[in-house]
Amino acid sequence: MRLALRAEAFSSLPGWADDQPAAALAAFRRSARRALEEAPYKTGSLGLSHSDFEAGFRASLSLPDGPATNPDSTEARDFFETWFRPVEIVPGDETGFVTGYYEPEIEVSETAGPRHAYPFLKKPLGLTKVADPDAPPSGVPKGHAFMLVKAGKPACCPDRRAIETGAFDGENLEIAWAESRADVFFTHVQGCARLRFTNGRNTRITYDGKSGHPFTGIGKLLVERGEIDPEAISMAAIRQWLADNAHQADDLMRENRSYIFFREAPVEDVRLGPVAAAKVPLEPGRSLAVDRHIHSFGTPIFVSAPEIEDFDAPRPFARLMVAQDTGTAITGPARGDLFAGCGPLAGDKAGSIRNRARFVVLAPAGSDLARQAGHEH
Repeated sequence: MRLALRAEAFSSLPGWADDQPAAALAAFRRSARRALEEAPYKTGSLGLSHSDFEAGFRASLSLPDGPATNPDSTEARDFFETWFRPVEIVPGDETGFVTGYYEPEIEVSETAGPRHAYPFLKKPLGLTKVADPDAPPSGVPKGHAFMLVKAGKPACCPDRRAIETGAFDGENLEIAWAESRADVFFTHVQGCARLRFTNGRNTRITYDGKSGHPFTGIGKLLVERGEIDPEAISMAAIRQWLADNAHQADDLMRENRSYIFFREAPVEDVRLGPVAAAKVPLEPGRSLAVDRHIHSFGTPIFVSAPEIEDFDAPRPFARLMVAQDTGTAITGPARGDLFAGCGPLAGDKAGSIRNRARFVVLAPAGSDLARQAGHEH
């Protein structure tokens, strides 16, 4: 990993003074409680360890609830300025880059019918993680993170096309049935959804495994084939193409061979997103998906993306996020996915984000990373 570290000052960090990081502190406190009371997070290759965060974690939990809930509070900013030092991550010759994701809301039925014909599936029996995708067992292609094990024999899991044409029919894996294959497909991309059943019941589905086949972005395919202009690519544009080209839509979606399996989960707080990779609920507008091999969960990261409008104010995007999720396509030290929230408005925000960004990690004061950047000697 080639990168440079550059010490920053809060006072000169563009956008820091205008941000209102109370919700980021609320998100940070959830990670703190999980790390202290359940299990520490693994240390990423940047080297920020649980011991680096421990004092800040404990200090955050000693605060009253006010600073974490009042958006006008100055205590949240004071907390981060006291316990952390800004370190810009400069990723070699590359440019930092952000995308957006959200939790869709989808109307579904508990049973299949003419109107609801496209299922969300739970994990099939025997779906197992591959211990080392670079050296998988015989019968499983290299790079596959999941496999099917039946009668003790590992095999490649069927891909999207095979599953959608009946590979698991009769195994009672269906959680719910949607009206649109595109809704199911984009829920696979997002990794979660809230389901509104026709009988009035509400629940949530979250990621529980995948086929193991490589992810292929269909937006990239449409750009490469001249179907959508690169400047116009967005989730809305892709959805419109699928609607306008219904005879080609299934084949295009099936070029993404990766298939996601889900589990049901309750909606305990309608404001928050699903419990994600860091084992805490996502905070709308403040949780960030990162490369978990590089960044440690719970790390506060100030993300600046001048080409995007801030989620809550008419100004360029510059806000404190907390590393609380990950994703197959999120690779590199300055690559992130912004969680925009739940429902169609969040989808509008998230769907068009594909922009350059600057990543400034808030390294715990006294950590090796802060010292390497030149903050403390």
